[in-house]
Amino acid sequence: MRRHWRAFYYVKAQLPASKLKQAILTVLQDYIEFLGDDPNSQLHLIVDEKNDHYLLLETGWQGEHRIYGSFIHLDIINNKIWIQHDGTEEGVALELTAQGIDKQQIVLGFKSLERRKITEYAIA
Repeated sequence: MRRHWRAFYYVKAQLPASKLKQAILTVLQDYIEFLGDDPNSQLHLIVDEKNDHYLLLETGWQGEHRIYGSFIHLDIINNKIWIQHDGTEEGVALELTAQGIDKQQIVLGFKSLERRKITEYAIA
């Protein structure tokens, strides 16, 4: 008699888009509170809820040098959070998982497809 082994995997249910949005806004607001006291630059939270785009933009001056750029850019695509740009030291993905977002609902969009395959996060 031949034995057949079956592997069972626990698959966590995906959170709805409303929970993803709530987690994104919480994380971005936390970054504003943590970094917002710099007198030479300002952080701007730009939200397009209709199209699911979330951007934390930094503007200001450091002496004669202009500061302008995306600090964090997140999108919700196919019920997953795509990290398009991450200018943080620790990684915004860690903050999202701390908010209860499963790693399989987070895509490191700033990495190539080949690099995403070797992470513990969603590929696409």
